[in-house]
Amino acid sequence: MVRNRLIPFFVLLMILFFNPTLTKATSIFMDPEQPMEARVQDLIEQLTLEEKVSLLSYDAAAVPRLGVPKYNYWGEALHGVARAGKATVFPQAIGMAATFDDALLGRVATAISDEARAKFNLAQAAGNTGRYRGLTFWSPNINIFRDPRWGRGQETYGEDPYLMSRMAVAFIKGLQGDDPKTLKVGACAKHYAVHSGPEGLRHEFNAIVSKKDLWETYLPAFEASVKAGVETVMGAYNRTLDEPCCGSKLLLVDILRDQWGFQGHVVSDCWAIQDFHQNHKVTETPEQSAALALIHGTDLNCGDTYVPYLTNAVRQGLVQEDQVDISLARVLRTRFKLGLFDPPEKNPYRNISPEIIGGPKHKALAREAAQKSIVLLKNNGCLPLAKDPNAVFVAGPMAANVQVLLGNYYGVSDELVTIIEGITAKLGPTSSIQYRPGALAYQPNLNPIDWYSGVAQRADVTIAVVGLDNMLEGEEGESLASTTKGDRFDIGLPVQQIEFLKKMRNNAKKLVIVVTGGSAIAMPEVHEMADALLYVWYPGQQGGHAVADVLFGDAAPSGKLPVTFPKSLDQLPPYEDYAMANRTYRYMTEEPLYPFGFGLSYTTFRYSKPMVSSKKIQAGDGLTCRVNVTNTGKVMADEVAQLYLSDLEASVAVPHHALKGFQRVTLKPGQTKTVVFELTAEDIALVNELGQRVIEPGEFKITMGGCSPGNRGAALGASSATEIQFEVTQ
Repeated sequence: MVRNRLIPFFVLLMILFFNPTLTKATSIFMDPEQPMEARVQDLIEQLTLEEKVSLLSYDAAAVPRLGVPKYNYWGEALHGVARAGKATVFPQAIGMAATFDDALLGRVATAISDEARAKFNLAQAAGNTGRYRGLTFWSPNINIFRDPRWGRGQETYGEDPYLMSRMAVAFIKGLQGDDPKTLKVGACAKHYAVHSGPEGLRHEFNAIVSKKDLWETYLPAFEASVKAGVETVMGAYNRTLDEPCCGSKLLLVDILRDQWGFQGHVVSDCWAIQDFHQNHKVTETPEQSAALALIHGTDLNCGDTYVPYLTNAVRQGLVQEDQVDISLARVLRTRFKLGLFDPPEKNPYRNISPEIIGGPKHKALAREAAQKSIVLLKNNGCLPLAKDPNAVFVAGPMAANVQVLLGNYYGVSDELVTIIEGITAKLGPTSSIQYRPGALAYQPNLNPIDWYSGVAQRADVTIAVVGLDNMLEGEEGESLASTTKGDRFDIGLPVQQIEFLKKMRNNAKKLVIVVTGGSAIAMPEVHEMADALLYVWYPGQQGGHAVADVLFGDAAPSGKLPVTFPKSLDQLPPYEDYAMANRTYRYMTEEPLYPFGFGLSYTTFRYSKPMVSSKKIQAGDGLTCRVNVTNTGKVMADEVAQLYLSDLEASVAVPHHALKGFQRVTLKPGQTKTVVFELTAEDIALVNELGQRVIEPGEFKITMGGCSPGNRGAALGASSATEIQFEVTQ
């Protein structure tokens, strides 16, 4: 009888053994009430070496015996959820930088993360665990846009480390949400570090940079992102100071972990670790590459080096299994923070409706962002256009080009509004509009017959839409019309577009030129030809409507340039040289075509003499700065008030001017508002040749206005800058 009673007990044990899903609820790692560290360690202790390594790949395998599902870390959300079906397409990152509005970018990032969670919920319900279907997004790109030749500069927030930092923090916080326990999505600061071209050499290039430039220019946005709690940092392809970035002790151990205290996980750029032995030649075998990357802090491999070579590296004694456990704990924490091991009902984001994906609210936000990104570079009074023109001629290769809306790393929308569509939507039934491409984007016209000059002669206004798209500038492998892997070794407009504009100038009564692009374009001849000139970036799905809003005065232009526009390639140092001397507005000695921070409006603004809380402060103190900004025109508009600091008595070379504050204000005609900036001790510090931040006594100058200091901005019509000096004492 006793023996018979034991049979059901043994049957139950066998069922539990062969069906681990029945026991997983009792595992510590599956219990949401347990501390996270206990859950992480419990899971790690139950894994074999092979299973651990499989979880360090971007396409992490399932562990069925423990009930661990498959997860793919690869997601993109640079300006909307990308490569995962329908999503709202916001302006490209460089366009968002031109808004100088980090609060707006925070709202955009919140909308992106809402759509990301909604799409994830749908994917989970459908059992879709593939690439781009997760909650970890490898955005933003916060590399300094040091040279306009770099095709991926469009993915960044420009050339200034302060602007880059402010925008990056806003984007990261908007993506990750503010729930105290659960990450909305995981953001990623990339590409760490000193990475901004050339694209064609990125798998083998060694970026040599001084300690001063490293800490003054290339690292501040990454440090700010870490302090803001970014979940992931991605290592770059190149070497920096002789070490491959994804295996750099200096970058990943000494600075990122030890100095900044980064608590998240590090992911390699995709297939970057195989570059160690194939291109950088710092290792000889895949096993050595895997070991070097892991030992120096790359936790997650986007590529196929960790699986299977990291397992072999452990068995060969190149790296200890304890190190695998350290990296695995970092990677798993991200999944736990996202709530991926919790019951769905515990997740605060479980009920985000899929109806928000591309919905009216996000569509309106995309339009607002595009409006605020548009930069007015010239206006002789031609703009805004009359609401009911008799005859409008729209021409140019970019007018009906959907690609100019998108830029790099984009989603897709069921409402991609081209510029010709936006302009047409503004016109009433009594207005006539004609459209001709007029020129090919990147090659001479094969048919020499001119159908368009006569149309321009008869039109009240000709709107010529020219520029670049992602076929010419972008990432290696993406830009199909590029012979230089997405970089632009000629930074002017394509010759055939210039010739087209000359014909338009010779025939048009009024010539409004709209330029698309993701980087600075050397176009002095375009400036001379235009009656009015707009730079609209890659403005996202509502770009056509936003451009038309500005053209016809339903929105006043308020964008400011986040990069300096040189007059020609001759003003740039060699592309491969990573020294900051003569680069960007902070160090450039020649007069540019358009300065950093420049952008006109349909009204004018006046700045009062700045006021400071004290004209003499002790080292280590900060001060408060105030300036009154008045709308002296007849149109309500936004102005971006900017504060620049100059150290007049530094013991080392320092930037001529450095942006230390900006604030967007809306002013009615005749209205005055006081703009307040807090200048901290860190803002006042300089970076010495050792890369150390120190505060030196001496005289400093504050400049406030609507553009970076310099004669060129004033000559182009920027708001007059005002100055005040103060002293720092010991």
